[in-house]
Order: sequence, then C-alpha cells, then structure tokens
Amino acid sequence: MTTLVLNRPMRLNAIDQNMALALVREIEAVAADRDCRCLLITGAGRAFCAGQSLGGTGEASTLPTDITGLIQERYVPVVLGLAALEIPVVAAVNGLAVGAGFSLALAADIRIASEESWFSCAFAQLGLVPDSGASYFLPRLLGPGRALHYALTGDRITAQMALELGLVTTVLPPRSFAAESVAIAQRLAAGATRALGLTKLALRHALDASLAEQLQMEAHLQQIASETADFSEGLLAFREKRPPHFQGR
Repeated sequence: MTTLVLNRPMRLNAIDQNMALALVREIEAVAADRDCRCLLITGAGRAFCAGQSLGGTGEASTLPTDITGLIQERYVPVVLGLAALEIPVVAAVNGLAVGAGFSLALAADIRIASEESWFSCAFAQLGLVPDSGASYFLPRLLGPGRALHYALTGDRITAQMALELGLVTTVLPPRSFAAESVAIAQRLAAGATRALGLTKLALRHALDASLAEQLQMEAHLQQIASETADFSEGLLAFREKRPPHFQGR
C-alpha cells in the first residue's frame, strides 16, 4: 500500500504547479510499482484539498491566462493517471474537498470521509465550469438531477449528506479517522489485486455498454482472473476452509 499525502497544509493543500507535477510523478511511480496493491490519498492538516491555488494574502496569483493549458498540464494527467491504475484507489477525505479537490476525491474508487469533512463543487461560485473530471464523475455518482443541483449551486455537502447521497461509503470520527482509513486501504491491499483491477474495468465498461456487451466483457475478464495465482490460492483456501493469502499475482 502507498499513501499519497497532499501536503500544503498552510494553503489547505491547494494545488499549485509544483504540487500538480509532483502528483503526476507519484501516480506514475505507483503505476510502475508491481508491489503496490492499493493507493491511499489524503491531505495534511485540516483539509483534503482546497482545489486550484488562486493566490491570496502573501501569495502571488498562480493562474495564467491560458486556463486550457493549465488544466491539461496539471489536472488531466492526474485524473487519467488515477483512472488507469489497476489497483484500488481510496480517498481519505479528512477535511474540506472543494473545486478541483472535490474532483480529485471523485476520481478515487472509494471515498472515506471524516465527520469533519465537507465537499463543494465550487466552480460556479467563481464563475467557472466544473473541471478535472467533476462533470464526468458527478452525474455517474449522483444522477443528472442531483449532479446539476450541486454543480450549479456549489452547495456544501456535509459528510453525512455525502454518505446519504452515495458520494462516500464510510464516515468516521476524527479521532480514529487516520487509523481506520489505513485499515480499509490495507484490507484492499491484501486482496486479489488482479481481480480487483479487472473488477474496476468491468464496472467502468458497464457504464456505456449494452447488456450483451457487458456479458461478453465479464466472460473475457473472468477468463483472465481465472488464470491468476490469486485465483488458485482462493480456490485452495475455499477447499481448505481457511482465509486466502493473496499475493497480488
């Protein structure tokens, strides 16, 4: 398991150029590491991520006039890199997740929230359009009606609301949040990694496939999974009535 910490706590982990490029490098390193079986993303301090760094007191504006270039340089590689990972990606949202920080949390496979966390698709409040994948992930998670509401209003979504909406699957008390988040990620890291990666692929394919196409995809992916060492171990463990010891192979 690898933990990726967004680490600009004095700026609520707002993303500047250095952080964005570091995220790309770290995701590429995780993708190349065959021993990494789960990625946990969290924030340092009291925020998960405040989105794009917009400048402020004591900090020059970091926004160039070429916004298209900024998005393509800083955010597209991060979102596509996370989507391409063949391991579970867990966002442990320890505080606010706003704008591009909200998008980053949405790009994870599983989101865990602290009771103190909250979310906002805050782009409209700045006169901007949802980016960094928010317009892609949000309607798939909430449905088009609710997605439009939160995209158009930027209304705050508390941790409990996020649980009820299905944006997160677990809400944890602050005191135990870090330890329990790691425990969830470690449980995933101990799983049948290839099968979990193929499961991600299957569910993503299902979003745009017909039933017949999806049945074919399931059969194809199941063939691949059945040829892994983890399936052999899982079958043996089942027959021996013991927990499996998967190696991610």
